[in-house]
Amino acid sequence: MKRNLKLMVVVLLMAATSCSFTTKKFDDPNKDKLLIDLITYVLNEGHYDAREINDEFSKDVYNKYLENLDASKRFFYADDIKEFSQYKDKIDDQIEEKKIDFFDLTYNRLIKRSDEAREIFKEILAKPFDFSKEEDINTDFSKAEYVSSKKELKERWRKQLKFSTLITYYDKIEEERQKKEENPDYEMKSKEELEKEAREVTLTSLEEYFDFTDDFERKDYFSIYLNSIVERFDPHTYYFAPQDKDRFDIAMSGQLEGIGARLQKKSDNITITEVISGGPAWRSEELAAGDEILKVQQEDEEEPVSIVGMRLEDAVELIKGPKDSKVTLTVRKKLMGNIEEITLTRDIVEIEETYAKTAMVKEGGKNFGIINLPKFYFNMEDYEERNAASDIKKDIIRLKKENMDGLVLDLRNNGGGSLKTVVDIAGLFIKEGPVVQVKSNGERKDVLSDEDPSVLWDGPLVILVNELSASASEILAAAMQDYERAIIIGSKQTYGKGTVQNVVDLNRWLRSNEFGDVGALKLTTQKFYRVNGGSTQLEGVKSDVVVPDRYSFVEIGEKDQDNPLPWDKINPADYNVWDGYVNFEKTIAESKARMNSNKQLKLIEEHARWIKEQSDESSHSLQFEEYATSAEMNQKMAKRFDSINNYKTDLTFTSLPYEKELFETDTILEEKRDRWHSSLSKDVYVEEAIHVLSDMRKNNIRPDHLAKVRD
Repeated sequence: MKRNLKLMVVVLLMAATSCSFTTKKFDDPNKDKLLIDLITYVLNEGHYDAREINDEFSKDVYNKYLENLDASKRFFYADDIKEFSQYKDKIDDQIEEKKIDFFDLTYNRLIKRSDEAREIFKEILAKPFDFSKEEDINTDFSKAEYVSSKKELKERWRKQLKFSTLITYYDKIEEERQKKEENPDYEMKSKEELEKEAREVTLTSLEEYFDFTDDFERKDYFSIYLNSIVERFDPHTYYFAPQDKDRFDIAMSGQLEGIGARLQKKSDNITITEVISGGPAWRSEELAAGDEILKVQQEDEEEPVSIVGMRLEDAVELIKGPKDSKVTLTVRKKLMGNIEEITLTRDIVEIEETYAKTAMVKEGGKNFGIINLPKFYFNMEDYEERNAASDIKKDIIRLKKENMDGLVLDLRNNGGGSLKTVVDIAGLFIKEGPVVQVKSNGERKDVLSDEDPSVLWDGPLVILVNELSASASEILAAAMQDYERAIIIGSKQTYGKGTVQNVVDLNRWLRSNEFGDVGALKLTTQKFYRVNGGSTQLEGVKSDVVVPDRYSFVEIGEKDQDNPLPWDKINPADYNVWDGYVNFEKTIAESKARMNSNKQLKLIEEHARWIKEQSDESSHSLQFEEYATSAEMNQKMAKRFDSINNYKTDLTFTSLPYEKELFETDTILEEKRDRWHSSLSKDVYVEEAIHVLSDMRKNNIRPDHLAKVRD
């Protein structure tokens, strides 16, 4: 992979030199035009399977872009679409000629239609709804036509607002009935009062939505347009505006530099929603959830800056900053309402939810470990600083000190991350050998291997996956499955993302730049393959033991996305199957038998089917009695599935000693771990994973390996 990546960089650097991407060379010194030209160039040169930008491509972009702007078709008119349609097969020409006429037209029209919509929804919500009238609404807006008049547009808004209000109205009536049942002396509110309250809830929701969109600037909508273009290449190619790139880096590393607080904008106020454990705000004990930040003052500035009414992103930019710098916040406290000035020293803040977490459980006199890995994280500036592989290695060493007899690695909902961490983690469980094969378009394959013959853990291993286990998760699960090193328990197949992306800093192509940061492009540059030669693209990893879950019938995989790359296969790598197990297939068969007779799983599957039926239903009555009848039937059906959440195993999970020491000063971390342990004790999949480990430990470890495990 390194060789191919270096080759790509060299090719692109040479191309950039010959193309002279300097702003002075452009006919129009416009950042938007520069971005289109630069992005499409990098795509054509660097994408694994670059698409031809032609009329067909143009139509795809056109349709996706309009869907992104107005999915519910309650802003644009049919006449607007007719005017837009002149560009339907000409976006390719716009790109070629570095023009943005189509974007300008749609953007300006959307702003105009949004302003008109404000008056429409306020007018509609000023009057009571008649819930006795027999009418319905179809919420599958993809099949709806664009309206041809303002009268039709008002009617579309009216139905959507009525449906939203009806849902709240029904809930409020049920709440009143419940209060009356609990207290016969309670005086119930009238239906007129409840209807008015329900309309006010809908009005507040709409006003908050428009307050949010008010913070959108032209550049934000242009990012939507750019991504409508780049996502036509494949679902994982994406343009990051500068602030989006920052968020991506934080998500990959689990770290940020700032005060350690999550913020939300409501109306014009910037409010703290959570103080992140271990960060400067947490250590100061002066800030709490609900506090409002009014002003921000940097240590080198005399006057604070008011952030009331400011865009959330702009406020965040002012509050965060480099490690060891100081920031003074003017804060209105939630409890007393008093205003205080609080000075904090910014620091590296680690977002604990990003990182691996570990627990122990005793079963049948044996100790079993479970490691939950949310993503394959790494620091994009310095891989050695902290990454998923080094953390898991530390946790396995700690688990072994507690005499671990088997390990569950939970990759459910893990969307991927660093390819290098996959190879490093796989190396903890196998002797040296290939882990994944990587191929660039037109290039020979590279085989990424574990080159360390030592094995940190050679005992029983189970990996949990589901439909949202993607990319790097699939590589690791596939490698462990091909080596017969682990038993994979989970969904029929994982997500099915068998492609590799690299993030390209677009600024490096510019010799001079008067526009500031132009962002980055994440583009698909390679495909990866299992060591057995098969791709995980579309097909994912098929579990050894298939169990139903809530995602079983939901279309969420790669195969359900737009423009996925195809499945294919290459020659297998040279590898040897793990020789530490006996009766491997017998253990899988016994687990399947248990799962097939498990009542909890049968109920989960039935629930998943019902959820699918509900999501497919798009026609809803706007007449109260009909809606109430349907809602009551759904409630009765839902009660049948209450026992899913009431399921309880006999397993008790505990933290490792090092973490218990942290609890003495970090009660937030202790509370999070308690919630996780409680969730694990109700998890039928984890329960089965422990059963499988027990079977492997008792019957299926070769004597020589068993001795090593005991050591």
